[in-house]
Amino acid sequence: MGVVLFQMTLRFICDGWVPVGTLASEICGQIGAMVWVPEQTRVVITGVGTVAPNGIGNSAFWDSLQAGRSGIGLLESMPSAGYPSKLAAEIRDFNPQDHIYCRKFIKVMSRDIQLGVTAASMAMHDASLQAGSIAPARLGVVYGGGRISTRPEDLVDAASQSLPDDTVGFTRWGEDGLGKIAPLWLLKRLPNMPACHVAIEHNAQGPNNTITCRDASALLALGEAVRIIERDAADVMIVGACSSNIHPVDLTKFNLFENLSHRDDDPEHACRPFDVTRDGTIVGEGAAAFIVERYEHAIARGAKVYAEVLGVGAGSDGSGHANSSEGRGIAGSIRAALKRANIEPDQIGHINAHGKSTQRDDLIEARGYYWGLGDATRRIPVTALKSYFGHFDGGSGAVELAGSLLAIQNESLPHTLNYRIPDPRCRLNVVHDGPQPLRNLTALTVNRTSIGQSAAAIIRAL
Repeated sequence: MGVVLFQMTLRFICDGWVPVGTLASEICGQIGAMVWVPEQTRVVITGVGTVAPNGIGNSAFWDSLQAGRSGIGLLESMPSAGYPSKLAAEIRDFNPQDHIYCRKFIKVMSRDIQLGVTAASMAMHDASLQAGSIAPARLGVVYGGGRISTRPEDLVDAASQSLPDDTVGFTRWGEDGLGKIAPLWLLKRLPNMPACHVAIEHNAQGPNNTITCRDASALLALGEAVRIIERDAADVMIVGACSSNIHPVDLTKFNLFENLSHRDDDPEHACRPFDVTRDGTIVGEGAAAFIVERYEHAIARGAKVYAEVLGVGAGSDGSGHANSSEGRGIAGSIRAALKRANIEPDQIGHINAHGKSTQRDDLIEARGYYWGLGDATRRIPVTALKSYFGHFDGGSGAVELAGSLLAIQNESLPHTLNYRIPDPRCRLNVVHDGPQPLRNLTALTVNRTSIGQSAAAIIRAL
């Protein structure tokens, strides 16, 4: 009997099932052994920074969500003639000089990076963390990243050297073309550069990493930051994601592989997540960042706490049409987050959906909720914030997480714009016609790539 109990104890501890206190003491007492059970590290979010098409800064962003004000309109930053869609969610009146401390680096920052660094500085300010208030080695950075498309003007001079007579001349490219490319061109396009610049901006000498998983990147970065703090490699992590898909390559790619809305005559009502009449997503841009902190560290310095991170899970559809069409990756990520959080589906106060507004993706997502949450799916309020600011890879996932944190703080759930005719195949409790009071301050936020890589995070107000 003693051997069996000892084996059970070791298994429980290794799987993280034994809480500090009663159960561990009882089991260890019965076998007459001393087993050390480490306290579970609690991780909280103490700062939020948001740069979105519908608001720069938390206050402006939140006001637009409460007012139901969309950031989607006609494309203005570049000529739209010839593109499959003339719609975009652009951040207007953004000047990096107003937000970035190390201004000499702006020239080697793409717009994506500028947005990401700005969001990080806003989050640090929101968390009341000044330079030097944390030992540099105990401050780290994890950012979600994706593809940062190069601009045609970056390479046009080099390419023209290889096409003197409308044929590609590879020798001429090597001899003359390469020299026309700016030496620091690539630094603007590497997906790890947002994390690098954020670390330089705030002298963060702790762990530094980039998660490149497109739409799922922000939540996966959050999960990585939690693990870093749990293993005591840092006290505070700056977490975020940034993207700008207002670009000729992205407009073409999204239309070919992910479907863009063609409602050019009605921009504000074009993005319609889970509505039966939805016809595609809208390209956008933006960033959000979060200060993720060990609970004891946050309390010791008197920090404001938005929420505790209860669990982050990941999953993927894998192979097979049945898996992808049923959203098995989403379901797996949700179940993993629930297990980590040690809560049941009925304890979730709202779902912040990926809600890309394409026929295929929204249907897959809704099915994934039923696989992951069961019958509770019908009862949990759902909001889809891309209806406000479009879709921009990992950056949109970060801005959605910011939306849930602000919703918890204000105890009000923003509604989904343009949800008029429910899709009977989705069967979700989509919040529409105005914000809804939040009584349950536990949130599930979910993201999924078009090929099935998924992430889910559960957060709860203290």
